[in-house]
Amino acid sequence: MPELPEVETTRRGIEPYVAGRVLTAVTVREPRLRWPVDARVGELRDRPIRALRRRAKYLLIDLGDLELGIHLGMSGTLRVVGADTPLRKHDHVDLHLDSGRLLRFNDPRRFGALLYLAEGLTHPLLANLGPEPLDEAFSGDWLYRRSRGRRVSVKSFIMDNATVVGVGNIYAQESLFLAGIHPSRPAGRISRARYERLALSIRAVLAKAIEAGGTTLRDFTRADGQPGYFAQQLLVYGRAGQPCRQCGAPLRSARHGQRSTVFCAACQR
Repeated sequence: MPELPEVETTRRGIEPYVAGRVLTAVTVREPRLRWPVDARVGELRDRPIRALRRRAKYLLIDLGDLELGIHLGMSGTLRVVGADTPLRKHDHVDLHLDSGRLLRFNDPRRFGALLYLAEGLTHPLLANLGPEPLDEAFSGDWLYRRSRGRRVSVKSFIMDNATVVGVGNIYAQESLFLAGIHPSRPAGRISRARYERLALSIRAVLAKAIEAGGTTLRDFTRADGQPGYFAQQLLVYGRAGQPCRQCGAPLRSARHGQRSTVFCAACQR
């Protein structure tokens, strides 16, 4: 599933073509996405696009009194194409722009979503999200205070969107390795100083991934059609049994919340 860096890479790729334009119409060819597309989406006409933002893994198209929310799901992609571009299989939605171009949503698995957000960030899917990992509101002190009394593993703790948004499986593993924290350690038994280090590691890993264009996964390509390259720099994810790049010991694997986790027993305590 595309994680925060992939979604941010997509936002940056399409923003120059979308922000400041006018949404002239919407064509919905397949409304049966993760949630049925609201019929009001197809009725939108001549709406200025004020901005294109991201909240967690949701792209938000600001139309003033409402927003369109787009979630890529497991296999969704957005591309800016010419109005005469032939349709491909699974091209479910076109957002028509006054430039003559289309913002086209393709999703083979249909786990993505197109949401009509009249209530903005108070929508139930957005209202209870934690801080953005690259914003000032996110810190080691925040993690420390929220973790007190928690027995859940620290990996599961930082993957909880109520704790911090966008730290998915790949980036949780990489951040914990960089911070030297064992992924199975109970969240409530980690010191403030170690959480400060973990917060810095999360910021560093995500910023580096965004700069590199996201992580290449089977279903993800950037908005310009090119794959991301952060996968070439991964330190632990997907490397079980291989030598640790830091100490040379074989990397081990475990499961947290039904997700595989790779770590170094020597470097992470």
